Amino acid sequence: MLSQRGHYALRALLVLAANGQGAPMRTPQIARAASLSPKFLEVILLELRKAGLLRSFRGCKGGFVLGRPAAEITFADIVQVTDGSLALSSCVCPVAYAPCRDCFSERFCEIRCALSRAQDMTTAVLKSYDLAGAASRMQAAGKL
Repeated sequence: MLSQRGHYALRALLVLAANGQGAPMRTPQIARAASLSPKFLEVILLELRKAGLLRSFRGCKGGFVLGRPAAEITFADIVQVTDGSLALSSCVCPVAYAPCRDCFSERFCEIRCALSRAQDMTTAVLKSYDLAGAASRMQAAGKL
């Protein structure tokens, strides 16, 4: 399940993508445009900056901009920064693999097989959505 942190990050980055190559946006501006809590958002924006998805500038004209073109940032990139692995279970996690304690046979486990397929499909869908396309569709619908 997508965490609140992941949801906030997606919404904030969609606002920045809709801003395009405009002036950097400050946290309160992003929070207002995305209807988010500025305090919680600040922590998330700094995390996204550390991961290279955002750049920040200081000063009176400072704020945040996307770290790469919006078309090159996928929903999967964002969720992986905020929520870690997209794995539904540790036995299918490529980053933090751990066998299930009570697994009778990992090689023939249908639960593991189903979770692995679900993870692969979820990853594929999240990788198919980029900020540029999503922001464009939301703007066309009058939602951004």
